[in-house]
Amino acid sequence: MTGSKTLTDSHALTRRRARATSDAMFLHHAVMEDVHDRLSMVNRTFTKPAIVSGFPDIWTPLLVNADLTTDANTLDLAQNTHDLVIHAMSLHWANDPVGQLIQCKRALQKDGMFLAASFGGQTLHELRACLGQAEVSVTGGLSPRIAPMGELRDMGGLLQRAGFALPVADVLPLTVSYRDIWHLMHDLRHMGEANALTGRLQKPTRRAVFEMADTLYKQTFPNDTGGITATFEILILTGWAPDETQPKPLRRGSAAARLADALGTEEKPLSD
Repeated sequence: MTGSKTLTDSHALTRRRARATSDAMFLHHAVMEDVHDRLSMVNRTFTKPAIVSGFPDIWTPLLVNADLTTDANTLDLAQNTHDLVIHAMSLHWANDPVGQLIQCKRALQKDGMFLAASFGGQTLHELRACLGQAEVSVTGGLSPRIAPMGELRDMGGLLQRAGFALPVADVLPLTVSYRDIWHLMHDLRHMGEANALTGRLQKPTRRAVFEMADTLYKQTFPNDTGGITATFEILILTGWAPDETQPKPLRRGSAAARLADALGTEEKPLSD
């Protein structure tokens, strides 16, 4: 997509990321640990990995031999070069997520592995609801504040559309406690995840909106210490570049044994 129809303002996103600080990258480190565990369970040594991220330096320790590149619209990845491509915590900002996945697939050698970690649709649902209700009440209007993020089923479908074999999508749920809404928004700014939507409000938001949102948040989503909880839903997507050696589903009706025999039970006909 181009022009004013783009969801993400790439220049604004670059400015937001430039203000990020290392002490606020705890989500990246948590996801990196999960990705490391997943890779350790794959019976393969990756010799030509690549990592795509808005914060490539943060992801350097994961694979010291990886080629690092930013999540630009056109990825700096040579075709048929890598045996592993990781798209790390930036797919939710992509104006063309399918295009990002297709480029990653093209960069893979046959039977190469793809793994993506990205915020999912339940991320910050508490903040989205409270800010929306407060803004409507105070101003009578509603402006885009949190990027729409893909649901698990949708993202699994994108893997198929991009042409990956053996696609799998699952969820890593993370919950974080904060003192109040200002504490949460402070963390988002220092994560480089503040509002970079093209359609965002271009003037300062009235403080009354945030004050009402904070009150609503504490009433609706409290934690045990008088603060608030925030959900960060991480979607983990895996797939493989197609190869003729990969397992394929059997043709329907080709089974050589009955399920009842395998389970050691008696097969009974269904009643009419």
